[in-house]
Amino acid sequence: MNFIAHIKKIDLGDFEVQTLENHLIGTAQIASSFAAEFSNADWGQILGLWHDLGKYSNDFQEYIKRNSGYEENDQIISKTDHSSAGALLAKEIFPPPYWLALAYCITGHHAGLLNYFPEMGISGDLSSRIQKLHLFDAIKGIIPDNVLHNCTLTLPTGKGIHPKHVHLWIRMLFSCLVDADYLDTERFMNPETYYQRGDYSSLIDLNKTLLVYMARLTENASLTEVNRVRQQVLSDCLKAGIQNPGFFTLTVPTGGGKTLSSIAWALEHAISFGKTRIIVAIPYTSIISQTAKVYRDIFGTHNVLEHHSNLDDKLSTLDRKLAAENWDVPIVITTNVQLFESLFANRTSQCRKLHNLVNSVIILDEAQMLPVEFLKPILSVLEGLVDHFGVSVMFSTATQPVFTGRIGGTGKKSFMGISKEKVREVSSNIVELSKDLRRVEITMPDELNQPTEWKQIANELVRHEQVLCVVNTRKQCRDLYDLMPPGTIHLSRMMCSVHLTETIDLIKKKLSENKPVRVMSTQLIEAGVDIDFPVGYRALAGLDSIAQCAGRCNREGKLNAAGLIGSTKVFIPPKGAPPGLLRKGADATRSEERRVGKECRSRRSP
Repeated sequence: MNFIAHIKKIDLGDFEVQTLENHLIGTAQIASSFAAEFSNADWGQILGLWHDLGKYSNDFQEYIKRNSGYEENDQIISKTDHSSAGALLAKEIFPPPYWLALAYCITGHHAGLLNYFPEMGISGDLSSRIQKLHLFDAIKGIIPDNVLHNCTLTLPTGKGIHPKHVHLWIRMLFSCLVDADYLDTERFMNPETYYQRGDYSSLIDLNKTLLVYMARLTENASLTEVNRVRQQVLSDCLKAGIQNPGFFTLTVPTGGGKTLSSIAWALEHAISFGKTRIIVAIPYTSIISQTAKVYRDIFGTHNVLEHHSNLDDKLSTLDRKLAAENWDVPIVITTNVQLFESLFANRTSQCRKLHNLVNSVIILDEAQMLPVEFLKPILSVLEGLVDHFGVSVMFSTATQPVFTGRIGGTGKKSFMGISKEKVREVSSNIVELSKDLRRVEITMPDELNQPTEWKQIANELVRHEQVLCVVNTRKQCRDLYDLMPPGTIHLSRMMCSVHLTETIDLIKKKLSENKPVRVMSTQLIEAGVDIDFPVGYRALAGLDSIAQCAGRCNREGKLNAAGLIGSTKVFIPPKGAPPGLLRKGADATRSEERRVGKECRSRRSP
């Protein structure tokens, strides 16, 4: 019997068939090549060969022939379970730890990774699937010998893996199988789409392009202190690029050129150690659009994937959609949400891309925005990527948070972060950088518990022709905006991504033309938005937020050239910071300000 995996209708009454044996072998070859990147090619081979064993059943063959129209019959047959048989074979051949990993991947390659035990309100579980012994018994004598591939499996990642990272390893195997299955099926069903994938520039060529771009940028740059510092940061990044893979931090004040210097580090590092691609994860889509445009202008649209939920329709071309499925492009710009949800996901669509994180370089831009409430699993999975999957990670920010040692004090909620010995700072002298890039003076309120009414803040803001005011909530932003004169610009997450990008471009244009522009914004403008005001106002928040807001003032150091300096004024809003992390940050700022004030007073005492 000629067992069928897929049927394609070519013309009226004419069909083309992909044999099941060809599909299993084709999928195995692709999955094996993917899993070889983390020394588990043999696992990928078996997953590919066994994932669709249930299609050898008469029930499935009848189902696919009737429902595709290959055989004329008015009766439509329900789907059959074709993914449990491979799991049952794995259970029969391999010992418990190994067959479980295979079974999770095989049974989940369509519906997603299953829980082992049934859960209230969730249908489908692995323990039930491996009870369906009849599904394997029905095909035992039919499976070809070259598909019943039997071997001794290597250790996870070739050397073993820490128990806390086994979930990540299973997801990586799952990703190899899912992507291989999709690609082999696409190669048969839609060859024109399949052969449109790939054909990207090499990282070596992209690095050459970047070096030419940076040389031209340096040649045309004015001889300011800011540009001198940016050159120093770039030099530090290139030197760090040849250091052994692992964790890195890049701590550079706002305006120090982190966007270009970090990608220069990533390319140098990738080429030095044979890495395959660069992933840049950013907290806000407004920053992604800005960063992605910079990288597209340098490296070409084809080599850069911008992947997030609010993508401009103009960028949603077929090749972009294909690349978003499995991230096989050289440079991916995405959100923290997209990256970390995928690393903990069970759905095929989210997990498909994961194997392309192996042997990559990940830049976490504006690292201070990683969600505190999820920091423990985030740091754990990053450590798993570095220790077992050849990934190097850079935390890039002006306000570097603590990710090492014990985090969260000594209470029950505290946990161990990344080992300090694993993390290296790229900047050669952080203190000197801060001094050299001092372009703004921050003024704190005299009374930290005395709120200022919005009307008073509005009266102060209208005295400045160019001013940025950042508040803590969208409601605060709206309340203040309503008190401002016509022409004032409002920025918040009430706006869609395209509208935000257009508005930020308008603000930049007005600033460059030295036209009046007053902006009321939530904190979305604080992280990574390349914007330069002479004056800023910030509602009381954490010191990191205040520093980020100050980084939007005199960013290019133009006032310094005239013997002046930018200014950022902190004020207490009428209703204070909202509950949660923002309030905790504001309270910490109050506490630190009081402590510093007390120390200063004690030094002045006789």
